[in-house]
Amino acid sequence: MADTTSGSGTTGTTGTTAEPVDPAEWTCPAPLRDHPVVVMGHGGGGALSAELVEHLFVPAYGNETLAGLADSAALSLGGARLAFSTDSYVVRPLFFPGGCIGDLAVNGTVNDLAMSGARAAYLSCAFIIEEGTELSVVRRVAQAVGTAAAAAGVTVATGDTKVVDAGHGDGIFVNTAGIGLIPEGVDIRPQRAEPGDVVIVSGPIGMHGVAIMSVREGLEFGVEVSSDTAPLGGLVQAMLAAAPDLHALRDPTRGGLGTALNEIAAASGTGVVLNERDLPVPEAVSAACGFLGLDPLYVANEGRLVAFVPRGRADAVLAAMRAHPQGAGAAVVGECVADHPGMVVARTGFGGTRVVDLPLGEQLPRIC
Repeated sequence: MADTTSGSGTTGTTGTTAEPVDPAEWTCPAPLRDHPVVVMGHGGGGALSAELVEHLFVPAYGNETLAGLADSAALSLGGARLAFSTDSYVVRPLFFPGGCIGDLAVNGTVNDLAMSGARAAYLSCAFIIEEGTELSVVRRVAQAVGTAAAAAGVTVATGDTKVVDAGHGDGIFVNTAGIGLIPEGVDIRPQRAEPGDVVIVSGPIGMHGVAIMSVREGLEFGVEVSSDTAPLGGLVQAMLAAAPDLHALRDPTRGGLGTALNEIAAASGTGVVLNERDLPVPEAVSAACGFLGLDPLYVANEGRLVAFVPRGRADAVLAAMRAHPQGAGAAVVGECVADHPGMVVARTGFGGTRVVDLPLGEQLPRIC
């Protein structure tokens, strides 16, 4: 915050008193929360995003289904339980190590459905294309959508295409929505996390965000970091086979693992304790985050999940995860506790603890 010990509005060394300070003229390196306009931080998945949803969109739409704020909505229709989710993708660049905006869009929506335990079935896919974009680029992205859908076992059943004037887009934006069936007896939602639950992460974190930054900024870290984008439906089904009573799942995309844990802690009213030494952070990600001044806990992932599992089933779930290709690097990273409800803390390697709060703004814009 700006220094107010001298200058306008204070008594300096000369003993004279200037005009009173106007706090509205102060500057701060972090964005203020009372913005009259949208800022990039509103799309970052952190505190600003949460406030935008909670105080603007939820009151505007006003219904109990939306109020759950899970990755997908659980709906009852014709005697069936359906999961329904939608997401938009504005990643820059369109192509990056390990994937592109096309497979990212498919996997992102499939994974949102999987976080409620659903078996994804159908997707919609809409392209918003900027005038002047090469058709070869559009074709590559469309083919990636088709390939990713086939790999995830879903059908792209409907779609839409719009073209905007040159200069009013950024190549291609993609929106996908999906529906899937929730098996009988499955009740996975953030409100169900409870003290005693074991917190498990499905694999190394931070890879997608670092992969995007490496291409966008032309950075090299000694080894190429590829995005972890992948469908997680099969992994979730394997976990459910080992423990049908999973409590909560989340794919830590925008805002990373730290944000996902805060959302579950807030929804369930429980505390979360992480062990920093147990976090699976690849060496290249750690080096990149050190260079860029980032915390790996807040860097986006696109093929990972975090699970809150009843302690008595944790070993079985961990074994099932490690037996699946998308969970081979699974690790126990913490536990759910009754202390400090709604708060996430991390035990550091030095024996202390630190609060893992929601990030305020946007660490890595346009990463999904």
